[in-house]
Amino acid sequence: MKPKIHPTYYRDARVICACGEVFETGATKKELRVEVCGKCHPFFTGEQRIVDTAGRIERFRRRYRTDK
Repeated sequence: MKPKIHPTYYRDARVICACGEVFETGATKKELRVEVCGKCHPFFTGEQRIVDTAGRIERFRRRYRTDK
């Protein structure tokens, strides 16, 4: 490896989630801020979110409707 071209590696970098969870990991930055983590992500919590796909489909159809 060439000297003085690699970033500093922090073994005790703090990851701070928007939900308030804080944990340590290794990274090239001393502090990382994230929006989701394993504690609050729906895949890991089992929480399902309902998405209004019907409304989106109707808006799409109205926007691209062709009057023939």
